[in-house]
Amino acid sequence: MTELNHQEVGRKLLTAVFGALSALKLYPIENDTVQQALTELHTLVAQVLEQEGAAEVRVVGDFFFLNETRLRLDLTNFASFGAFARALNDHGIGAVEIVHGMKRDEWAPFLAMLLRPAAAEDAFGGFEQRFAQAPVTHISLRPATEIEEPQDDEEALTAAKRTYAQSVKVARDVMEDMRVGKAVNVRKVKRSVQGIVDQVLSNESSMVTMTTLRDFDEYTFTHSVNVSIFCVIIGQRLGLDRLQLYELGLGALFHDVGKQRLSADVINKAGALTDEEWAMLKGHPTEGLLLLFQVHGFADVPYRQMLMAYEHHMKVDLTGYPQSRRQREPTLFSRIVAVADAFDAGTSVRSYQHQPWPPDAVLREMRDEPKRGFDTLIVKVLITATGVYPVGTLVILDTHELAVVAKVNPDPNLLHRPIVRVISDPVGLPLSEPKTIDLAANDPATGRAAHEIIKTTDANKYGIRVSDYLLT
Repeated sequence: MTELNHQEVGRKLLTAVFGALSALKLYPIENDTVQQALTELHTLVAQVLEQEGAAEVRVVGDFFFLNETRLRLDLTNFASFGAFARALNDHGIGAVEIVHGMKRDEWAPFLAMLLRPAAAEDAFGGFEQRFAQAPVTHISLRPATEIEEPQDDEEALTAAKRTYAQSVKVARDVMEDMRVGKAVNVRKVKRSVQGIVDQVLSNESSMVTMTTLRDFDEYTFTHSVNVSIFCVIIGQRLGLDRLQLYELGLGALFHDVGKQRLSADVINKAGALTDEEWAMLKGHPTEGLLLLFQVHGFADVPYRQMLMAYEHHMKVDLTGYPQSRRQREPTLFSRIVAVADAFDAGTSVRSYQHQPWPPDAVLREMRDEPKRGFDTLIVKVLITATGVYPVGTLVILDTHELAVVAKVNPDPNLLHRPIVRVISDPVGLPLSEPKTIDLAANDPATGRAAHEIIKTTDANKYGIRVSDYLLT
């Protein structure tokens, strides 16, 4: 039996679905065009059923999967794929599974139901209720809320690199335009933030990996993008919806925009600031609020983003800056930005910080030192996302090998046992090919951890750029 070409059959199958839907829209079911389209569709599905026993079509965002194969789109079939995806999305359907025994007569009632308007409330529930009464016994449905896209690390990393690079460029352009008083391209900014939100929701770990880049020469812009990424990660773990995540990510991107009104000599000063310079620096939240108030192009005045720029250094007990003349409570979004801002800043090389703290030490200080003024719940949420040892942390194992933390353990009880990439042997010689180890794995003989982290260390001390081991 010839092996099934999933790509070819899948594209033909989706095109046949589109053809059948189009025919049913235009003609009665008895029409020859409709009958021919239904026959073609049934023949293709029967081919899959014969070889694999079942045929599941899943839609995840803009992607279709036939069983476990993601179908590649091109311009010739994008319109037909998209029309079917919209029909499924409208009814809240994430997957359609056809099982062996499917009869040709079952297609027409199912497709006709897809053409009907979706229920105003609980689209999937309404469809499922009607579907249960239809003469269809070999098709089962799953709601979109239950569908998860199979992760392809290489593809996710490529997409994350593209999103990150575009976001840094947009941040650079926007900051420069605001500095010189030019109009901001709001459309580009919106696309950039939406890209960050989409990428975090589809593959969070790939975007966390991007934050390890931390380019000193581009610190202002990479910092803004990193803070936006960490804020969106925290926000989605707090249950914010997509629109709220966009609002949060947008404000995070602009949180330090007020620094564009300060002298570069103050911002980039390597030594301690004078009292006058420190007073200038403490004015950047107010300057950020005023700058955002003057930005044109948004549908509404970005009040929420103005507050985030103004409040992100206030601290929860209001002992930070700017000083408030009356009692207030920084907004949730501002408290999230404060945590993300401090974490990325504390782990980055800057003009006055040539030796950043290890990421685990930064998190511990933020969590355990009340004088830092962070919302401890939000810090704990960040820790669940980054793990006890965040991605990019250089660690020493109990074998004395050096390793870079590559991925957080998804089990909240095993945050201290991440996946690492071992980069040197026990005597410190670099490995020609890094090896990946899951520290959650136990030694079968003892039942205890096969490998453990002894301590973290400074990558700069060894001349190591951790992103080199994570982005390849």
